[in-house]
Amino acid sequence: MLSFFLLITTGTVLLALPISSATGKAVSVLDALFTATSASCVTGLVTLPSYSAWSVFGQIVILALIQIGGLGVITTLAGIVISMNKRLGVRDRVMLADALNLSSMDGVVRFTRRAIHGTLAVEAAGALMYMTVFVPRYGLKGIWVSVFTAISAFCNAGIDIIGSDSLCEYVHNPIINGVTEAMIILGGIGYIVWWDVLRVIREARVKGLRCLCRLTLHSKIALISTAVLIAAGALGIFIFEFSNPLTMAEYSLPQRLGASLFQSVTTRTAGFATIPQQNLTNPSAVLSLLLMFIGGSPAGTAGGVKTVTMAVLMASMLASVLNKSEVTLFDRTISRATVSRAAAVVSMSFIINFVSILLLSMVADASIADVMYESVSAAATVGLTRGLTPALNFAGKLIITATMYLGRIGPISLALAFATRKTAPDLIKSPTADISVG
Repeated sequence: MLSFFLLITTGTVLLALPISSATGKAVSVLDALFTATSASCVTGLVTLPSYSAWSVFGQIVILALIQIGGLGVITTLAGIVISMNKRLGVRDRVMLADALNLSSMDGVVRFTRRAIHGTLAVEAAGALMYMTVFVPRYGLKGIWVSVFTAISAFCNAGIDIIGSDSLCEYVHNPIINGVTEAMIILGGIGYIVWWDVLRVIREARVKGLRCLCRLTLHSKIALISTAVLIAAGALGIFIFEFSNPLTMAEYSLPQRLGASLFQSVTTRTAGFATIPQQNLTNPSAVLSLLLMFIGGSPAGTAGGVKTVTMAVLMASMLASVLNKSEVTLFDRTISRATVSRAAAVVSMSFIINFVSILLLSMVADASIADVMYESVSAAATVGLTRGLTPALNFAGKLIITATMYLGRIGPISLALAFATRKTAPDLIKSPTADISVG
């Protein structure tokens, strides 16, 4: 919590400098704070247009905040220390394992090194592919636009320096859509899944084993949950927007499918938009709220309560309904501690969303649909907006700023607290009593 607070504070100071403004006149401290929080928490909501309000220096500051915020402050600092060939102490390794949401500190240094190298490699590849579109259009500036967009996409930030309508202009561009979707999914799936999939591929080459069942339980849940949510989300958007004259009514069938897929992927906390969110039908908006709330997978750059968390909670609910004593997934029993952590994360996220919606509805002159969309987008660090953020008043900006911060660190910090702090067993237990629930 402190590391993100310090990162946001540093970013606010830098963005409040006149050199960060495109006009040479310093922006307000509140707008600097809002932008620094959004970038550090890889959310993507902005009160000022990123493409015109900030100078090159300001955009560099924002991109640095996105990169550090996506990897995590502790992970970034540890990576710098590791690159200097210095050893990390036991306490540093424990903290790093917590930051990466790992169950132990075994191999944490190697994991960190591979995560940073993998991140830079994927971002470089994405930037090169973006250049095939942006360089012909913007010239040399297209290189900077490509690098900025690639890092923002991989870190699931959703901030761009292209224009006021995000990627709406490129709704039918297969390169922009495909690369952005791939970057979002790779960043959001989590590094744990990366290395596990690569391990299985390597074993398949060496030992001739071609069974995906050799993936760890975490990877199976993350991959299947991600695939199901993306497919279900795309199908829902396709159905709900098929005849909407404000979005897809004039598109061909392949174009509708492409736009639906992108909307489903970007709601996994990415924040880029190829469809104006304010033009979505009510069912599409509600479906997007659910996808935003769930988000990506653990140990990645995405936000939300995470796919694995929801899968564990759904399995727990099913076990209760079927009167089973154990919670199981893929023939493996899930520990009670894990189920409790999942319930705690989802409950805390719900509270953050509810309080944010309540407070924002008090100060914002907007419909409840727009308020809910903005609040959930902020709490899940998504960045999709129905146009409310730029019109927020002073109190509204503070509420969304706090929501982005709590959404980024709240559920994660709570889960880590449950996972790493063990108390001595109680020698005296209170009497058991039955109560009615449900």
